[in-house]
Amino acid sequence: MMSHVLVLMAPQPGALPAERIAKIMAPSSAEQFGPLRWLHHATACEFDWTPSQAKRSDTGSLKDCPPNTLLDTAHADGIDIALIPSKDRQNMLLLSDMDSTMIQQECIDELADFAGLKSQVATITQRAMNGELDFAAALTERVALLAGLPISTLQTVVDLRLQLMPGARTLVQTMKANAAHCVLVSGGFTYFTKAIAEQIGFDATFANTLEITDGHLTGRVIPPILGAQAKLETLNRCLSEKSLSSTHTIAVGDGANDLPMIEAAGLGVAFRAHPVLAGRADVVIQHCDLTALLHLQGYTRDEFVD
Repeated sequence: MMSHVLVLMAPQPGALPAERIAKIMAPSSAEQFGPLRWLHHATACEFDWTPSQAKRSDTGSLKDCPPNTLLDTAHADGIDIALIPSKDRQNMLLLSDMDSTMIQQECIDELADFAGLKSQVATITQRAMNGELDFAAALTERVALLAGLPISTLQTVVDLRLQLMPGARTLVQTMKANAAHCVLVSGGFTYFTKAIAEQIGFDATFANTLEITDGHLTGRVIPPILGAQAKLETLNRCLSEKSLSSTHTIAVGDGANDLPMIEAAGLGVAFRAHPVLAGRADVVIQHCDLTALLHLQGYTRDEFVD
């Protein structure tokens, strides 16, 4: 059976002292863990977990692993926790969603604000990201409401509305410094993915293209629409091009359209995600920023490239 490491991470530096770790680990005191190793002193740490104690040793998930209370105890205490296969932890391919993952906003909702329709569009976005609506149909419906907006609105959104998710640039720059290929794959729009990729340092981007005529949005997306299946196809294509196996891949997202690539990746991470994704990902990050994905791969804070 595959050996694992148990990783604990706090959202603020110094917020994971030894006594807090002991409190979290108390429900599993009968289990045999290896010695504590600091990834970031008093902030992130890991323990070896022997194979016999991992019921889902093939996935590295805590959901069905004893003790079940460990996951609940950590999250209730504001700590992120994950059970990760210890072999080949540093991945060579990162695939990431953009909206509400690499950035804090949903671009289409911010565009809709300039049309006076943010509340209406945001409601559809929320339902689509939780898997309640067909993604392509929901995207088509929302984009139709944007017809007539001048293309200058796109740059206004980039300049005034979009904020990087904390840890986004550090995640990508650190992985690139260690020879990983980083790809931004979004069900959003190329205008925004290009701008965000340049800020963060992604190697490639894939997204949908808004149709523009006479300097204004027509309310249509140029087909084909990039959704869940296209994200999975992008993952598989990148693996083929880089001659990698899925075990060398980490994928991160927050919504239903990320689910196929999250499940196909060697390590699938739900980041502050909707329940439909959080319930099926290998790892759920609820509290920490995106640098948590580096600790999952065994990087110490001293190895981060800021």
